[in-house]
Amino acid sequence: MNAMLFSESVSLLQKLIKTPSFSGEEDEAAGIVQEYLLGYSIKPKCKGNNVWCYNKYYDATKPTILLNSHLDTVKPNDGYTNDPFCPEISEGRLYGLGSNDAGGCLVALLATFLHYYSYKGLAFNLCFAATAEEENSGCNGIRAILPLLGDLHLAIVGEPTLLQMAIAEKGNLVIDCTYSGRSGHAARDEGDNAIYKCLRDLEWFRTYEFPQVSKGLPQVKMSVTVIKAGSQHNIVPAKCEFTVDIRNDDTYTQQQILDVVRSNVTANIQVRPGSLGASSIKPDHPIVKTGKMIGCKTYSSPTSSDQAWLSIPSVKMGPGNSARSHSSDEFIFLEEIKNGISLYIKLLDTLPLMLINNPIKHKNEIKHFNN
Repeated sequence: MNAMLFSESVSLLQKLIKTPSFSGEEDEAAGIVQEYLLGYSIKPKCKGNNVWCYNKYYDATKPTILLNSHLDTVKPNDGYTNDPFCPEISEGRLYGLGSNDAGGCLVALLATFLHYYSYKGLAFNLCFAATAEEENSGCNGIRAILPLLGDLHLAIVGEPTLLQMAIAEKGNLVIDCTYSGRSGHAARDEGDNAIYKCLRDLEWFRTYEFPQVSKGLPQVKMSVTVIKAGSQHNIVPAKCEFTVDIRNDDTYTQQQILDVVRSNVTANIQVRPGSLGASSIKPDHPIVKTGKMIGCKTYSSPTSSDQAWLSIPSVKMGPGNSARSHSSDEFIFLEEIKNGISLYIKLLDTLPLMLINNPIKHKNEIKHFNN
């Protein structure tokens, strides 16, 4: 690995950390990536806050591999003890919002792309894409540019996986539950308390287990994550709302999950748009075999990503630790970024050996489990 690429990757990530890039507000971060590519005389394509480019000697007769990670971050939580936009390096750690999720992956994939950019004899093309709105599953992220990327055959999606290879991931379904009561004075026996009306359903979401479990993924997980009710201490609330985050495996479609929920709870249920389906790639796919050959462990991921929008074979892997994502005082080890670049390059260096006897097939190697 070129040491200069690693050094530049760290500097680029520091610039990105300094630049707030919440979902839908990634324009400045996209501009930083665009400027960085222009510094290598690479003129990227742009749409909205998405930036993408191809290797110098692109050959339409060869398969194209997408290298993708996202520019956006969640908003910092109240637990931060340092400035989330200050890219401080301390004891081998680079701190800052988005450093781990997924800035380290983004700059490592970009360094990998630059490593191969001028190769004439590649067995495949590379398309690097830095995309928007991953954290909120927005419609102006990778979904908006997929039709513009051309014929893609395989994807590496950069997310923090401790450099393990996720060959399956859960889908994500979010529902909002609303309970209506009747307001009244808290000191008198008046009103119909909407908070009390939701207690049984809250307990159901906490304890219910779907009976079937997939061999490839953990069972469906439902978590109540937001609750809102009341405005004043002496008024019985007439309305209570809570949100449920549901992570589904390939055993149930999301419609089947909704049917079970609706048959067990009394709330008015609204499904949020942008639900992500579960996905998986066959264990004998060439990239999975290659990953195992170079020492990658494979696993099924409990989290979702932009991988859900892809209709081509894909794996999710990258430097960093998913357990640090969305946490206070987020950080990534510099060594993780260095190892990430090296592993991506080793994966792509070794992949052609597997392609000789196991050619990449288009679109029919991946399964998506949507409604």
